[in-house]
Amino acid sequence: MQHWELLCPGGLSFVCDDGLFQPSTDSFLLGSFPRLKPGLRVCDLGSGTGLLGLLLFQRQRALSVTGVELLPDAVRLAEQAAARNGLADRLIFRRGDLRKIRGLLPAGGFDLVVCNPPYYPAGSGRLPETEALRAARSETGCTLEDICTAAAWLLRWGGSFCLVHKPERLTDLLVTLRENRLEPKRLQFVRHHPEASVSLVLVEARSGAKPGLTLQNDLILYTSSGEKTADYKRLYHEET
Repeated sequence: MQHWELLCPGGLSFVCDDGLFQPSTDSFLLGSFPRLKPGLRVCDLGSGTGLLGLLLFQRQRALSVTGVELLPDAVRLAEQAAARNGLADRLIFRRGDLRKIRGLLPAGGFDLVVCNPPYYPAGSGRLPETEALRAARSETGCTLEDICTAAAWLLRWGGSFCLVHKPERLTDLLVTLRENRLEPKRLQFVRHHPEASVSLVLVEARSGAKPGLTLQNDLILYTSSGEKTADYKRLYHEET
């Protein structure tokens, strides 16, 4: 079942499909994390129905975003979302396998690459029934190495790669980034409330950069009493 929602009152609209990729806090977190400026060329690896690209456009309209997505139904809905928001000339999608990125997009053609990847190694845990949800959860279709290799191919020298992941995979993530000459430069932990364990981690790596990692203040979604924090309101465009 499909339905359309707004990112915020008067904002861009996105599509939800119960059998494909569901909107999640992960996407909103990642949409708020990259440093954006006018004119950036962005690639979204595993773009699904286009939500992450729309979140970036909600922050900065003077972008060009190219999504790479394998599933044809997701690409179709993403293109509908781009057209519905008047972004069809700046939010485009390439259907294809990111493991074959060299045949899809040119080397060094992007300033920023973003990815909300599958979190779990293949064979771990119980998998969802649908292909789309399996691909979103587990590395059955592409691995962390595949994603970092694709990002390294796409980025210009000095370009940034931003992604969200689980804290238990942080060592794997940082090692794999560096192996692909993507130097981790900025890291932020996410907690549901101040006393909670870290639930997610946001990382920015830069192509060809020198070592030196900045750890940002933790991003907290709720107060100890359960109220929405300023971080939450910023993520979901609820600022007053």
